[in-house]
Amino acid sequence: MLNIPCPWCGPRAQTEYHYGGEAGRVRPADDAPLQDWVEHVYLRDNPCGEHLELWQHQAGCGQWLQLRRDTRSHRILAAAALS
Repeated sequence: MLNIPCPWCGPRAQTEYHYGGEAGRVRPADDAPLQDWVEHVYLRDNPCGEHLELWQHQAGCGQWLQLRRDTRSHRILAAAALS
């Protein structure tokens, strides 16, 4: 289990968080072709190494944060508050 450092509450167990997906994904325009929406909703990268992710501290302060995590070791390299 991950121990995620919340910028507001301090380190907390992964069970207190909700994974919000890959950070930096760009939503297609409302009038974008259907294929663009299919790719946005269903297709994800599967990176090996450092990856930026969004997490919400649901069972704590409710705030969203961005993690930089190594997918090979699950080590959290950085955590930042989203403004």
